[in-house]
Amino acid sequence: MPAVFWLQAQPPFRLDLTAWAIRRRPENKMDLWDGTRYRRVLALHGKAAEISVTQRAPVTARLRVRVVGAALDASVRAQVTSALDRLLGRRIDLRPFYGHANQDPRLSDLVHRFYGLKPPRFPSVFEALVNGIACQQLSLAVGITLLNRLSEAYGVGFREADHVQYSFATPELLACARLRDLRKLGFSSNKSRALVELASAVASGCLDLERLATIDNEEAVDQLLTIRGVGRWTAEYVLLRGLGRIAVFPGDDVGARNSLFHWLGLRKPLDYRGVGRALRKWRSYAGLIYFHLLMDRLDAAGYV
Repeated sequence: MPAVFWLQAQPPFRLDLTAWAIRRRPENKMDLWDGTRYRRVLALHGKAAEISVTQRAPVTARLRVRVVGAALDASVRAQVTSALDRLLGRRIDLRPFYGHANQDPRLSDLVHRFYGLKPPRFPSVFEALVNGIACQQLSLAVGITLLNRLSEAYGVGFREADHVQYSFATPELLACARLRDLRKLGFSSNKSRALVELASAVASGCLDLERLATIDNEEAVDQLLTIRGVGRWTAEYVLLRGLGRIAVFPGDDVGARNSLFHWLGLRKPLDYRGVGRALRKWRSYAGLIYFHLLMDRLDAAGYV
């Protein structure tokens, strides 16, 4: 039987905008949005549970959470709440950011078009890192297609009628993957090896990625760069989307860099250092600008 509980987000909050910042592309089969409801399957104690979230009204920021497939005991509720806190950024107070934007006409116009957008994070640093490795040097659409395949092969499935939705690939299942099977899904040999090594280290307890939350950005990047398949872009991507470091704008992200170039009306394309210079006046909120520029692209594509 479905179980329901309520969560209060820090207002202002827009579930629709935040859900799209999580999805990134309509091809995403792990994070679903039907216009009123955000859905995702989570692996809870190795079993699949579907989590759906609706919002009564943005003015109240009160969220109705529905759980199907798991008994809503204290442990499950805590796991679901923790995942949604990251996915929806529901505890993040954006009032200082909005106050800063109100003093800057260029930023104010961008921010208030997407008022209530929260900066999402993946539910785990492992998921952020797998996303980063999978999407390296590929278009976002292709990267998400590969992630869909990975989850269908190494996630846990939740069946409803004749439809199955999968959780994100779990470390335990991905650790058992054969390299040739990952290559059949479309991953390169190097990425296949990196994913299996990462999953094996996490599943065995040899690598505690969540510990990165306790150290500063520079040290976290240094540690991430020791992992096979991780370069500067992936490390910064994990800082923002895995650890919630909202001052980080991944400077090697070509799509985000181009969006920044057009938003600022610059004459010359930006390189990595140019991104840092361009964002100097908004340094504390660079990651929030990253998400607002993402929404601007999604809006222009007609998805939002």
